[in-house]
This record gives sequence, C-alpha cells and structure tokens, in this order.
Amino acid sequence: MTLDLSRFHQTFFDESFEGLDTMEAALLRLDPAAVDAETINTIFRAAHSIKGGSGTFGFTAVASFTHLLETLLDQMRSGKRVVTAENVDLLLKSSDAVRELLHAAKDAREVNVALIAEHQRALETTLATDGSASAVQVSAAPEALVEVAGGWSIRFLPQASLFRSGNEPIRILRELATLGPLTAEPVLDAQLKLVDSNPEDAHLGWQLQLAAPVNEAVVREVFSWVEDECTLVIEPLRAPDTKPTKPQLTVIEGGKGREAPEERRVSHDRRVSDRRSEAPAASGNAGGGSIRVPTEKIDLLINLVGELVITQAMLAQQANGLDPTVCEKLLAGLGQLDRNTRQLQESVMSIRMLPMDFVFSRFPRLVHDLASKLGKQIRLDTIGADTELDKSVIEKIADPLTHLVRNSLDHGIETPEDRIAAGKPAEGSITLKASHRGGNIVIEIIDDGRGLNRAKILAKARSNGLDVSDAMSDSEVNQLIFAPGFSTAEVVTDVSGRGVGMDVVKKNILALNGQVDLASKPGQGTHITIRLPLTLAILDGMSIGVGNEVFIVPLASVVESMQAQNDDVKTVGGTGRVVRVRNEMVPLMALHDLVQLPATTQREHNLFILIESEGRKLALEVDELLGQQQVVVKSLESNYRRVPYMSGATILGDGRVALILDAGELVRRTAPSLAA
Repeated sequence: MTLDLSRFHQTFFDESFEGLDTMEAALLRLDPAAVDAETINTIFRAAHSIKGGSGTFGFTAVASFTHLLETLLDQMRSGKRVVTAENVDLLLKSSDAVRELLHAAKDAREVNVALIAEHQRALETTLATDGSASAVQVSAAPEALVEVAGGWSIRFLPQASLFRSGNEPIRILRELATLGPLTAEPVLDAQLKLVDSNPEDAHLGWQLQLAAPVNEAVVREVFSWVEDECTLVIEPLRAPDTKPTKPQLTVIEGGKGREAPEERRVSHDRRVSDRRSEAPAASGNAGGGSIRVPTEKIDLLINLVGELVITQAMLAQQANGLDPTVCEKLLAGLGQLDRNTRQLQESVMSIRMLPMDFVFSRFPRLVHDLASKLGKQIRLDTIGADTELDKSVIEKIADPLTHLVRNSLDHGIETPEDRIAAGKPAEGSITLKASHRGGNIVIEIIDDGRGLNRAKILAKARSNGLDVSDAMSDSEVNQLIFAPGFSTAEVVTDVSGRGVGMDVVKKNILALNGQVDLASKPGQGTHITIRLPLTLAILDGMSIGVGNEVFIVPLASVVESMQAQNDDVKTVGGTGRVVRVRNEMVPLMALHDLVQLPATTQREHNLFILIESEGRKLALEVDELLGQQQVVVKSLESNYRRVPYMSGATILGDGRVALILDAGELVRRTAPSLAA
C-alpha cells in the first residue's frame, strides 16, 4: 500500500514557516564579534529540519537550496568559516529565498526564478571561497565538542506522530551509520498497549551503539529534525564486562540493514514483558506538547459559548421574579450555571489569545533591512512581548503597527551624522511596548528621533486646504498627520512619503474600537499610544434607554454621564445645539433624532453621556442610563445589513436585540471635523 503523504503537507508547511521565523530571529541576534555556538546551532537545526522534511515530501527545489544554506551554516558552526556581517546578510536573504520556495510549493505556483537564481549564485560563490582566514572562534559548550574514544550508546524512541507524518526513522539510522560502525537493537515503544491497541501505534524504537570517535554534537545533529517527536538519550559507550547477548541485533552498513546470525535472537514476547516497567520513563513527554486546530473550529466554539452566555442571561432574567423560598434549589442551580458559564467563556476566549510576540517578532528583520537601506543605525527594543491579545485583533493590528514603525525609521530617526551634530548618539532607538491596562491592551511605539515639526505640519495642512489655526493645541496639530493624503516628506521614497497610510492606520485602529494618541517633543522623539480591546467577541458597554429601545455604547468611548441645566444648552445656527461641559462647549445630539424614534416627555431632563473618539467629543442625549454590562458582539452585516452609526448588535437577557453604537462614526458625522 502506498502512503499518501499529501495529507501531511499542511503540517510540514506550518512547521517549516515556524522554522524560518526561528532562523530569522536567531540570525538577527547573531553578533559576528562574539559568536554564540547555541545560536548557530539553532539556525542550523531549523535549516536541517526544513531540508529533511522537504526531501521526505518530494519538494526537491526546497531541499536542494536549503542544502546550500545548511552547508554554509555547517562551516560556520565548525569554525571553518568566519562569521561576518556579510555572511549573516547572505543567510537572511537566503531564508527569504527558502520562504519563496515554500510558498510556491504550498500554493502550487511558479517560483520566482530570478530571485532564487540570484541567491543561489551568491551562496555558491561564497562556498567556493576560503572563509577560514582569521575565523572567529565559536564559543561552543566544551562538553558538546568532546570526542569519546569508545563511541556512543543511543536510545532512540520515536513518537507515533513521527510515523504518521510520513517520516522514515531508518533514514536517520543510515545517516548515523555514515559516522562509523553502527549496531541497532529494536525495542518496543513503551507507549504500545498489547491489548486492543491501534495498529497505527505499533512501532519500535532502537537501542544503538555507534563505535566512532566523534563528539556528541555531531551525533545529536543527526536527530535534530525529529528531536521534538522522540525520546533521545545519548551516553558514552562503555565497554561491557561480559559478552552480551543482544536480541534481534541489526548491523547498519552502507545505508542498508541486515539481521545478525540466527543464534543471537531471543524471544520477542519475553522482551516486551521485561520492558513494561520502563513505560513511565520512555513516555515522559508523551502527554505534553500541543495540537493544531483550524481557526474555524475555534470561532465556532466561541460563537456557541456566546449563545450559551445569552441563554444563561435569559434564564437569569426570568428567574428574577421567582420566590427564593419556593425555588431555592432552582435559583442555586442557576447561580452555579452562571459561574460555570463565565468560567467556560473565559477559558474558550483564552484559546484565541496569543502573545504580542507574534507581531513584534516581525520587526527586528524590518528594522535591520530598512536601517541598512536608509544608512541609519537603529536599535530595536521590545517590552511586554508576552502580553496576550485576541488572535483576530493581532491579525488586524499587524499592518498598522508595521506602517508606524516604518514611519519612525524613515521620518523619525535621523542619520548618524545628523544625530551626532544634534548631540545625540549615532545609534537611534525604537521601542515597542505592550501592556494590559484595565480591560484593554496598550501598545506604544517610542522613538528618540527628531520629533514632529509643528510649523511644517500647519503649513502642509493649509496647503491641503484644511481649516487650521495657530491657536490649535499641540495635540490637535499632531492629529493632523492622520488626515488623508497628509505627508510632510520632502522626498518620496519606496519607504514612505506618498501621503497614504497614516489615515488608513487610524481608520483600522478605530475599526477595532481602539484609540490612537500621539505626543512629540521636537528633537527628542515621538510617542504613539494605541489602546485596543482585548477581544472583539465581547464588549464592555453602557446600556442606555431611548424610548422603548435599548442601545449599547462601548465603555472605552464613554468619558462621563451628566445632567445639564437648561442654561447650559444653547442653540447655534438655528438648528445645531451645544452643551457647556465645565468651560468647554461640546456638540449635542439627541439619540432620538439620530435613530428616528419618537420623542418622549423626558427630553427636558437634559440627561446625556459624553463620548470621545479621534480627539473629538460629542454629548449624546438619552432618556435613561441602565447600567454597565458585558455583551456578546454579533455582526450586523453578516446577519442583517449595514446600519448607520451602529457597529454591531447583541441579545439582551430578555431576548431583545440591542444595537451597539459606533462612537467613531457618531463623532465623525456629527461633531466638527478638523478635515472639514
């Protein structure tokens, strides 16, 4: 029967792209002046795994190119080739070529031949030169380089997943045999159950003896691409006191296996019973690890839990009218259901939470490449990379963050010459910081560059026809850079300066119910702060009543709620109204008029909530404040259609549908706009 390996392709590609990310991160922290052996070994293992997997699945172009990459790395880790900044750049570019080959194989499309040929020539040219002169010595761990005269005893127990992925452990044994004489005794994997076992789980491991004077690092490297899918013990080979009797002994020679003479065999069944006691040790890491689950399944689970939360809220609403003395057990059960539902909701939501490192990890390479291109010296620092955020938010914030970092690189950080002339160190710095504050995540992009030029921004705004004045605060002037088509760059480059992007950045952040603020000091740098909800599936909101309807206002947009005096409300322009909030006049809009509901007799109460978005405020007149609550967000467009001024909907405990107000759209359409 021929094994269909195509069903394992997705796993191979996922692991290969993860390996490339690991390789890239290690290359970026590789210092040619003080080369660390473990860093080079990490890079080598990633390349070796990709080469081995691509060879197994028949992606020969990937395997062939990665072999060149692996050869160069092998020369570096053995000290035969100097580790230079040029070689690190070559390896980074070569990893780009491997990524292109993998994408082409995954998408079944034509590869970028010119790109691959260019990087292949560069690798071949480098390999053809002698790079050993004044080579930097790799600071390897001494014990890893010790050669053992007698050889090595190796216990190799593959996990079932290694076999199911289509890998062939015999290939590893054959590669090991190239180092010297190798004998192999098969042993039963301790995970196998003799009764009612799954035939797919019935596999063997090996007790190996390698009679070769090589160091442990060389031996361990043979297993590097399967080290996460096996139990591996490598020990110096000790000379036996007596001649052992080895069952089913196999001698590996020249890449082929042959059985030992018949008289050296023993009962296989007896060996099984003798080794049952080894089960705990052999399967020490079998219960750990992780599984890959399609995002669609997680989304479905979250949606179902959301429905469960709504149902539980409905039951709680109905239970409010029950007599506690008569329905004591029922109410206790509902209370337990409420606690369990909340715990389940939190647990399911945590499945989608990913560390910010998933976004931050892309920036070291970006900063490295653009700094070289722009002739700048820039250090990137990341803080709080382990701070967790919902996967859907992470995916949507990645591009805005990338644009902001590119802007700091191009517009913010000066050239080394300009920095020295300004009394600064030649090397500039960009800091990415993530932290939890309340129910939000705060992401900060901080640079120590030239900062924003107020006069230049105002001049550009006037030339673009924006209504601005010299009396505007610094905060208002800074917000102008987010206007469409706004750029103060004197030279248009392929990095930035075309007047597109910053408005899209702000639009994307607002679409996530987030906010973006910008502070800057001339000559000292710029500080951008982004506030985002931890998840888009659940919203902390304020319930407000208008007529007989209930609406939800995102709590992050609410500044305060107030009841104004009649003298504080003024009419301007015949139709527009404003309300005095302390010493500030704020536009006032009645939610009745906005959603076209009949007016009530309560309008003279002047009850309103003050909301803020994009640096502008709006007073929203309502009938009553119902309280704060956490709601499950449902998409209006997916389930109904687009509704003006509304960003979504939720289902209340009594079964009614409540619309969620879009604070950003409300402010943009009803409050004075800076871009008007």
